[in-house]
Amino acid sequence: MLNRTPIVGLAFMMACFLAISAQASEVVKLATTTSTENSGLLDHLLPKFEAETGYQVQVIATGTGKALKLARQGDVDVVMTHAPAAEAKFVDEGFGRLPRAIMENDFVILGPKDDPAHIRSSRSAEEAFSKIAASNTPFVSRGDNSGTHMKALTIWKNADVKPNFSGYTSVGQGMGKTLLMANELQAYTLSDRGTFVAYSGKIDLGVDFDGGQALANPYQIVLISTEKYPDLNHKGAKALSDWLTSPQAQTMINHYKVAGEQLFKATYRK
Repeated sequence: MLNRTPIVGLAFMMACFLAISAQASEVVKLATTTSTENSGLLDHLLPKFEAETGYQVQVIATGTGKALKLARQGDVDVVMTHAPAAEAKFVDEGFGRLPRAIMENDFVILGPKDDPAHIRSSRSAEEAFSKIAASNTPFVSRGDNSGTHMKALTIWKNADVKPNFSGYTSVGQGMGKTLLMANELQAYTLSDRGTFVAYSGKIDLGVDFDGGQALANPYQIVLISTEKYPDLNHKGAKALSDWLTSPQAQTMINHYKVAGEQLFKATYRK
């Protein structure tokens, strides 16, 4: 009688290997911003996408600069960020393709509720930043090359103010940790509204300046070059991009609220 144990064992190992390989091919690596994670939006959206498609999304939440760097290196399958100029450069240099506007919220300048720098009367974000610097009131910057950090640097530049006054602190952290540090110091900071609302129960800061459309904060999802990185999960990345721009997902984005407040506005247009 033949000994079938080695054959059965080999078949079992082959089946396990194929199952693991198939499972790995179903993972979509998404590099995105801390604001999409800190706000709770991804937890609202991704389980539905995964249930409908069978893909599993692995989220790497970091600053926009690092997210785009990961994409340039071919370390992720798709990127979703909020720095239009940096995203345009990423596409123009041949690393990205099919950029799609997903949604937007806005930036707000948060600070102590007694507004020691008196920025609430400001007519622009630049004027508000100038008042903060002139009064040497504490300001906490993300300092992490994120979309929020890039926006703050643009405001400082347009205000013709160098952010090197003694009250200025650069922390190199994501939005959530930056808010907690600003709260501890009772300092001003620039934040996306979504993360602020999500953290509003944890901090004692208020919106001291709301810039409206001038502080709009648009998000895009961008696929990665198939020519530069042919081995990425381009099929899964395209499925995620298609799903996020579908009427279903766009409605879910509009309906997502924290403490009764809508955090993002869907913006995709065919």
